[in-house]
Amino acid sequence: MVGSILNLNAEPGEHAGASGDDLEVIEGLREGSEEAYETLLSRFQQPVYNLAFRLLNDSSDACDVAQEVFLKVFRNMGHFRGQSSLKTWIYRITVNEAHNQRRWFFRHRRQEVAFEEQAPDSRSPAELVPDSGESPFDYVFNRERRSLIEQALARINPSFREAVVLRDLAGLSYEEIAEVLQVSLGTVKSRILRGREALRQELEGRLEPASAFQWVPKPAE
Repeated sequence: MVGSILNLNAEPGEHAGASGDDLEVIEGLREGSEEAYETLLSRFQQPVYNLAFRLLNDSSDACDVAQEVFLKVFRNMGHFRGQSSLKTWIYRITVNEAHNQRRWFFRHRRQEVAFEEQAPDSRSPAELVPDSGESPFDYVFNRERRSLIEQALARINPSFREAVVLRDLAGLSYEEIAEVLQVSLGTVKSRILRGREALRQELEGRLEPASAFQWVPKPAE
């Protein structure tokens, strides 16, 4: 399964409005609480970056998007009414900012030559993973497999990629994804199904047979 191979162990969220914890953070931010600010960042800074990175496949662009997302969150906190969870509201802003970043890129084709090589010990935030105790062989194998996944995600239709990332990486429920993308539940399920199939086709023949077998996508529920 696509979701199982991504192996983030994310559980789908509940379809609901802002929770008590959300409201506490929101009220604290409106009052200028430093503690609320730190709580917001600790809860959402890495997830927002990860979501932006999966949608754009570029660490620099993902950082730019994450910064813009939190600026918009702070500026618009007074307009948040708690009809959705804080998570789905922030993820919706993130998806919209990723759209804007992608449109900007296509309007302004980059003229400069980017330095793609990093210093030997330099790693992007997306590559910083906890030590799982795996062997060097397993680490290299899993890192190469993750790279194949990232490349495959970058090649599929952006609308399908958003749905698959939100479901299989961010762990959102179908209802939450519908809120984030502002589309119907049926559209969400269709995009997930088509996105998983597109991802399976991209990866077919690129992984070892045993691994490829595990990538058979599960049907949209």
